[in-house]
Amino acid sequence: MIKKITIVGIGLMGGSLAMQCRSKGIAAHIIGVDENPEHASDALSMHLVDEVLPLDDAIATSDVIVLTVPMNALVGLLPSVLDKVKQQVVLDMGSTKNILAKSVDAHANRGRFVATHPMWGTEYSGPRAAVEGAFENKAVILCDTEKTDADALDFVKDLYRKLNMHIIEMNAVDHDLHAAYVSHISHITSFALANTVLEKEREDKAIFEMASAGFESTVRLAKSNPDMWTPILMQNKDNVLDVLNEHISQLRKFKSCLEKENWDYLKELMLHANQIKRIIQ
Repeated sequence: MIKKITIVGIGLMGGSLAMQCRSKGIAAHIIGVDENPEHASDALSMHLVDEVLPLDDAIATSDVIVLTVPMNALVGLLPSVLDKVKQQVVLDMGSTKNILAKSVDAHANRGRFVATHPMWGTEYSGPRAAVEGAFENKAVILCDTEKTDADALDFVKDLYRKLNMHIIEMNAVDHDLHAAYVSHISHITSFALANTVLEKEREDKAIFEMASAGFESTVRLAKSNPDMWTPILMQNKDNVLDVLNEHISQLRKFKSCLEKENWDYLKELMLHANQIKRIIQ
């Protein structure tokens, strides 16, 4: 059991992790760090954390520090946290990895850091969005593990195994490429679709009453927090532009089929898309 774990950023990810650490008996004492007073108060009242401390105090008294803040804040925060650790383990749960990895590659305490990305999330934010069992049977990506001290890596792997997560290892560059295709483009598509409907359909009542379950599931991610997603897309810009260009190309194919009444090719495009059933049931 971890004696003391500090979670920096008690929102959706941090709050859900705190829930799991509590329910599974992973940590004896959970410390929260959050600049948002409302989030800190909610985390205490919900018993997600046992206490809220300033960052430096939390680091000094903890065995492990988990960083779950937005990516723009994380790049600046991680080096300063590593400045203060001795043998503590530091891990993040961010959605991009390459820029973050570069920010600490030359740091003297680089070995105490494990770069991780649990492949789970919802469109909601804040501690009240925390979900019990959030990470169960999900994948978690561990990046550039050859740069991490063996004991720190073993510690983090054990933590994720206790959360019943499937561990995958890859380098930070490959992670960001794959994340652009399987996660980041989904959010851009959802934001764009929501804007399209809001621009063209002026009747809120019609959207609410006529929108099918298919539309609701497709546009669900448009409710995601822009303060979190803007830095993600900024940091993974090149990969996101690559996948976005391909997505636009695919949309043009469907548009052309409709314009030219090429129904055979339209059906062929949809049949090809059906092959995704081999991967996602």
